[in-house]
Amino acid sequence: MNAESESIANHQPATSLASDATSIPRIARITVDAQGLALIVLSTIAVVFALEWAQSFFIPLLLGILLAYTLNPLVVWLEWIKIYRVIGASLVIVAVVCTLVFGAYSLRGQIQTIIEQLPEAADQLSRNLARMGEGQLGTMQKVQTAANQLEQAASQATGIPATSKKPATRVVIDDPSAFKVGNVLWAGSMGAVGYIVQATMVLFLVFFLLLSGDTYKRKLVRLTGPSLSNKKITVQILTDINHSIQSYMFMLLITNILVALLAWIAFHWIGLDNAGAWAVAAGLLHIIPYLGPGLTAIATGMVAFMQFESFTMALLVSGVWLVIAITVGTFVTTWMTGRIAKMNSAAVFISLLFWGWLWGVWGMLLGIPIVVIVKVISEHIKQLQPVAELLGD
Repeated sequence: MNAESESIANHQPATSLASDATSIPRIARITVDAQGLALIVLSTIAVVFALEWAQSFFIPLLLGILLAYTLNPLVVWLEWIKIYRVIGASLVIVAVVCTLVFGAYSLRGQIQTIIEQLPEAADQLSRNLARMGEGQLGTMQKVQTAANQLEQAASQATGIPATSKKPATRVVIDDPSAFKVGNVLWAGSMGAVGYIVQATMVLFLVFFLLLSGDTYKRKLVRLTGPSLSNKKITVQILTDINHSIQSYMFMLLITNILVALLAWIAFHWIGLDNAGAWAVAAGLLHIIPYLGPGLTAIATGMVAFMQFESFTMALLVSGVWLVIAITVGTFVTTWMTGRIAKMNSAAVFISLLFWGWLWGVWGMLLGIPIVVIVKVISEHIKQLQPVAELLGD
């Protein structure tokens, strides 16, 4: 009996300790590398600052790379039919330039008509705005008269004489920084010259990239080192980027042609003047996500208002265009982009906000291709796979 009680006494503390140990909650400790995190934050800020500071270099470079990826299949096909690469690249660049010149030349009449109608349209718009202002002024005068009558009635009821109010005196100040059309036209002409110079440099860059062919790809593969696995990963990354960019640019071409065709049919059916020029402008601006369709809706609405002198027609033109843009953008563009890149729409929208904030309109134009490239690279590098998971659908 004594031995049995002694054994129970010996086992009891162990059981109580075990129960106490199980009753203590476990606390998960997460170690954070503060130094590494600070280094990542500082590096990100430095990269963003460098991208913003050197945007005049990066934007033409990225445009040239995208156009080279887009036009490279044509050069490869010409090379396949026994045409030297230098001749094929020259033919492709000449064909692109001739297409742009022919398109502008075929629409020169409508564009010239729009430019000639600008003074008359501006005068008509100012008269309509003045008429609207007169209507608002008459309403405000009626409200003020009613308020004065109420004040007089209240003063007669209380016996307090109403205070006479002096009319407001209008003071005109000559502001040297006021809006002047001449300054705007001069700034616009200088901006157009700058865009022409940049476009010329982009064409030269595209030509040299097409001429080089796969030279840079082979150099990148050699730079990865002697490891065969690294070379395979690099080749796979370059192949996926090539396929994704070409598919995305082909999707842009198809959707913008469809948008321009539908816009021309709608504008011609409504009776909008110079429907062909506005349809081409709508197709070109549709390349810029969100901002381009909005600018087209505002511009066509103003033109319709000045032509028909009716807010109903202005709303009809803008509404029809927005229906076309939203339908094509929602069903066609979203479906094709999802099949091409399989990206998360929220991540794409956030990236568009970021690149639009950083580079403006060019950032919104180049944002999706940049995200596609980042996603493709992240899928093949183990350390960057969380980024691919965030961007994926």
